[in-house]
Amino acid sequence: MTFTYPAFWQAEFDEHETVAKATRQTLVEPFEELVMAATASIKAGGKIMFFGNGGSASDAQHLATELTVRYITNRAPIAAVALTTDTSALTAIGNDFGFEQLFSRQVAALGKKGDVVIAISTSGNSKNVINALVEARRMGIVTVGFSGKTGGDMAGLCDILLNVPSTTTARIQEMHITLGQMMCGALEQNLGLVSAPAKTAKTA
Repeated sequence: MTFTYPAFWQAEFDEHETVAKATRQTLVEPFEELVMAATASIKAGGKIMFFGNGGSASDAQHLATELTVRYITNRAPIAAVALTTDTSALTAIGNDFGFEQLFSRQVAALGKKGDVVIAISTSGNSKNVINALVEARRMGIVTVGFSGKTGGDMAGLCDILLNVPSTTTARIQEMHITLGQMMCGALEQNLGLVSAPAKTAKTA
């Protein structure tokens, strides 16, 4: 089959829209649970820890920054950290303990009961992500997973699982950042840090 730009363009948007619609229909309940858990943690003096590999590491850093700095408007900072940014810690853990302990070691060092961890993995099977979830559960930390496909091994380790209904990695990643940014917006409103946007009147 010959590649054509118009066909490629339409196919990508068609699949994106299909996955977005399915996500909208199936994940509203776990999304609400996530926002409530994050709200309770922050109000109690806790924090949110994000982690993942590759593109998911970028999402972890992106979302942590949305919370500590701002999402849309200036407001008080929200305690969050990405466990993917400290190169000294990452290389030391990888060298001394192995790549599979990359996140669990940091969770053990930085986490406390009542915190929330958000593990991001399109497959749900990354060993370093799984080990961190195991450690978080041992410590009494709320475990959240952003996954896709079947949910993988992380499904049984997450108190709250947002499993994107797709088997395409790119589409899963698109929904992860959408869900993550929606969480940031909902969290800052739920904490009373910003006002909900005013509803505009419908016109005929």
